[in-house]
Amino acid sequence: MQLDYKGDKGFRLLNLYERLNKGETVSKETLANDFGVSQKTIQRDIDDLRAYLAETHFDEYGTAIKYSRTKGGYYLVRQEREWFTNEEILALCKILLESRAFCKSEMSAVIGKILMQSAPNDRRRIDDIIRNEFQSYIPVKHGKPLLDSLWRISDMIRSRKIIKFRYERQDKKVRQKEGKPVAIMFSEFYFYMIAFMTDDPKNIPNIPIVFRVDRISEIEETGETFEIPYKDRFNDGEFRKRVQFMYSGELKTVRFRYSGVLEAILDRLPTAKILSEDNGTYTISAETYGDGIYMWLRSQGDKAEIL
Repeated sequence: MQLDYKGDKGFRLLNLYERLNKGETVSKETLANDFGVSQKTIQRDIDDLRAYLAETHFDEYGTAIKYSRTKGGYYLVRQEREWFTNEEILALCKILLESRAFCKSEMSAVIGKILMQSAPNDRRRIDDIIRNEFQSYIPVKHGKPLLDSLWRISDMIRSRKIIKFRYERQDKKVRQKEGKPVAIMFSEFYFYMIAFMTDDPKNIPNIPIVFRVDRISEIEETGETFEIPYKDRFNDGEFRKRVQFMYSGELKTVRFRYSGVLEAILDRLPTAKILSEDNGTYTISAETYGDGIYMWLRSQGDKAEIL
């Protein structure tokens, strides 16, 4: 026998809150017909939900149920701090698709969950905008799922655990590594783990080494943890300012002339400082890790001259 929950108040309240939470505008007349109760009963349900929201969202920007004569019903006003706007959802989806960072199944799942933050009608509009782009989506060539690895490595970073792992280099050679992971970063289509190595005699102390996460396998905890003095702690933001194409190495200052679009160089190199300008040609210095900056400067052709 199929049970009928429509006359149950708990069911009505949950169903009403779910509808409002999805961004729907609901009318007492429609709800009364749906549940087979009077409009007065629906009004009491709405009042109960309002009391609940007032109790749990009590600040001045709290979530509340409002009535709109124009919309013809009740709708939920949500805290902007807790929910994405349609504009934000569209921008996030565009950035994710452009990144090409995840295999198609992971990208589909992530974008689907982001879209669920919007109301059904708005969800369809956003889906229409990004559908062609998603259907033509081509992930990077490794095609590996990454979310589990990213979460596991991030948890080890938080716990400051020394790890062992196998790493496949670009030449397909596989090496066993051991190190202290300190950050996960994303750049140029790929996720990277930043670590200080404990097993490489050639490694210069305090020089961070960069590993592509999709090339890491068989991660194991050694059972040891590590501590880094506060003054020596790795700063993701400062490292990002000083690394190009995730090529690590010693910290250096590079000086060069540049005659291209100045905004492009300042966006590309956050540590860039303009030393002088001569008829549209700028002399610039930038602090950077490794040799990745030389690759970028050479890609600028005759617009850049390394000094």
